[in-house]
Amino acid sequence: MRMQEVNTIRSIKYVGISIFTLLTFLAGWYFVAESGLVSPLFVPSPVRVWETFLAICFGEGYKGSSLWVHLGVSLYRIGLAFVLATLIAVPLGLVCGYSKTLQAMISPLVHFYRPLPPLAYYTVLVIWLGIGDASKVALLFFAGFAPIFISCQSAIEEINPSRVIVARTLGASTRQVFFHVIVPSCLPQIFTGLRTSLGFIYTTLVAAEMVAAISGVGWMVLDASKFLQSDVMFVGIILMGITGLLIDAVFNIIEKKIIPWKGRGE
Repeated sequence: MRMQEVNTIRSIKYVGISIFTLLTFLAGWYFVAESGLVSPLFVPSPVRVWETFLAICFGEGYKGSSLWVHLGVSLYRIGLAFVLATLIAVPLGLVCGYSKTLQAMISPLVHFYRPLPPLAYYTVLVIWLGIGDASKVALLFFAGFAPIFISCQSAIEEINPSRVIVARTLGASTRQVFFHVIVPSCLPQIFTGLRTSLGFIYTTLVAAEMVAAISGVGWMVLDASKFLQSDVMFVGIILMGITGLLIDAVFNIIEKKIIPWKGRGE
């Protein structure tokens, strides 16, 4: 009980520090914007950003669509790309970790395109798939595929062989070894790959919405930048940051539910 109280006090302390830091940042932002040290064209005041947020959310919106429509379109693209990347990269990565032959065939391709900037091959995707959502989802898919694939492959290679040997000794079949020993052992690294993948997908969103888009938060920020609407840009950037934090927090909760043993040793 004593240890729980200490942990609770520490948690409250860290939350307090985070809140203080946020308030300090907002105060500094307000001071810089209102003092005239920087032109409102470059740094709009928090009040102006808040008013713009309300107008886009509940008023005339931006270019005929509310902020929620733009956010929904972006989340749809992110979600579809992430689901496709997960469904393909997880089994493929696990199989490549098992089979050196498949690893020799597929890994070089993944490692070749992984460091490429998204815009380097986005134009090719547009030529192949057109300017609609297909090319945008494909770009996000490729951004998220590599981290998942590499994490799954590495997870297989780093499994302690003694676990498999013990399971075999106790009479476990190949299928039982895979689902009851290998997969649980790989789950922590798989989830690390999934979280990393989601981060890559989210950071590639703006690039995906650069070409022929008329909706999406990333497009809204880019379009507003053309007309120097810094308040709209700040609304979009802040919304993307908050949404990213919420998605990561939900993912963290799911991870703790599925693999509660993570971080508690062998």
